[in-house]
Amino acid sequence: MIELLDLEKNFYEIKAVNRVSLNIADGEVFGLIGTNGAGKSTLLRIISGVIKPDKGIALVDNRPIYDNPDVKKDIFYISDEQYFLPNATPEEMADYYNDIYDTFDKSRFYKMCEGFNLDHKRKISTFSKGMKKQVSILLGLCAGTKYLLCDETFDGLDPVVRQAVKSLFAAEMADRGLTPVIASHNLRELEDICDHVGLLHEGGVILSQDIENMKLSMQKVQCVFANEEDEKKALEGLEVLIHDRRGRLNTITIRGERETIEDAFKRGNPVFFEVLSLSLEEIFISETEVVGYDIRKFILN
Repeated sequence: MIELLDLEKNFYEIKAVNRVSLNIADGEVFGLIGTNGAGKSTLLRIISGVIKPDKGIALVDNRPIYDNPDVKKDIFYISDEQYFLPNATPEEMADYYNDIYDTFDKSRFYKMCEGFNLDHKRKISTFSKGMKKQVSILLGLCAGTKYLLCDETFDGLDPVVRQAVKSLFAAEMADRGLTPVIASHNLRELEDICDHVGLLHEGGVILSQDIENMKLSMQKVQCVFANEEDEKKALEGLEVLIHDRRGRLNTITIRGERETIEDAFKRGNPVFFEVLSLSLEEIFISETEVVGYDIRKFILN
């Protein structure tokens, strides 16, 4: 298990990570989502032991991470801006990681490169962005580590390769208990692979929740009321996060269980109402708007 308690990290006057506390359980896909500059990449670098937090505790299986080679052997970090040795080929990178990780499987790496149509003797500098990302992912999987930290894993991958990578993650989780931690802006990709999601904003954690429970705990209602009195009755006692009106049509995002919301609206006797499930992207927008990250701020009038 990865345990983070009250982590803080500052870069001069910028607070990149602000009192972050998270638990990442073994054997699940944990998604890190957040606004731009929320601290996702910094948090992954702390977990991987690349940088030291200014305050707080970061543990992997009850062991401190930073400056601890034994712990780092259980972690492989794929950064958004990948680094390869100058003029290196995939074969040479496999040799490099084979010296670092006792569990690295070179023969499997070559076989997987063949499956992904990657020439392991060709210089990586001549590869496309997506091909470079594939090399990083295959190196990470073949390292055989318990934890795989991925920053924007699916960025630059075509749909077929994205699906193949997801299938590989699932197989590794089933076969040897791999725990992927994925930071991404592509919420639609995370939605169908993640078990748990942590939402960051301005360096802090807004929420950390099982993705299915998260969807069950927030609903979107489209409705029409005959008058303001009926609307007031329907919304009384409900936690309304967002309320948009377009003519007579109301679109309301409400925190709560579906049955509770349906009962409340029936009490208000609306002309029409429909309760809809939210996507992860809609939940992200709703939760961040509550803390002031509103799309309307970015639209010039």
